[in-house]
Amino acid sequence: MERLATPGEVEIPSLEGKVGEEEWKLRVDLAAAYRLIAHYGWDDLIFTHMSVRIPGPEHHFLLNPYNLMFEEVTASSLVKVDTNGNPVDPTPFITNPAGFTIHSAIHMAREDAQAVIHLHTPHGQAVAAHEEGLLPLTQTAMLVGGDLAFHDYEGVAVDLDERERLVADLGSHGVMLLRNHGTLSVGETIGEAFIKIYFLERACEAQVLALSAGDRLNRPPQGSPEITAQQGATGLKVAANYLAWPALLRKAYRLDPAFAS
Repeated sequence: MERLATPGEVEIPSLEGKVGEEEWKLRVDLAAAYRLIAHYGWDDLIFTHMSVRIPGPEHHFLLNPYNLMFEEVTASSLVKVDTNGNPVDPTPFITNPAGFTIHSAIHMAREDAQAVIHLHTPHGQAVAAHEEGLLPLTQTAMLVGGDLAFHDYEGVAVDLDERERLVADLGSHGVMLLRNHGTLSVGETIGEAFIKIYFLERACEAQVLALSAGDRLNRPPQGSPEITAQQGATGLKVAANYLAWPALLRKAYRLDPAFAS
């Protein structure tokens, strides 16, 4: 059996200057998102995915190499795949079939879903397994609660037939709980998808902590979850694109600028 290459064994040539300027920027932003997910401890070894669609009629998108840890992902190592999951350019890496199923479904169905993030954190899985899903217990939960969808578990997502049901359940929402599985977010930019998943993950973590502290929970006044959801609908987009993501990108460079190579 052929052994998969590792970064220490294969030199990954830089693609900077060899792909379009717009694609390179997307590669850098996506690689930064992988590094930041690892920094916050939301990675699951090599088993979850973030992707971004490359503008153009081909519907190509970038996905992580299946055998790299998130802290190893670089802009040049990201794999460009087509709608059938095949690499567009030669690569020493492979991609995850489950990642292709979930991400290709959303990229092909939603023009605004330029970026997709999917995680398997313990807190996200716990809330996804809770009968009531995400509860409006915190401001963070209420900010994303109005944009939340659900998709029932069907097994490891390798069946292409699931794509139609996944897309139907997501609808026009920006965040989703994959029941008994994990969390997902979509955005017009990588930064927007990142901030949405950040808020969803923080809300899930807070909910698990609140429920573990006992049953004397303070529920928000009637109407306030709806008001907060309306505020989040516009506020998160502005925060992502103009405030939080530029700051997070600077943080990624401070952590390890090699992601941008």
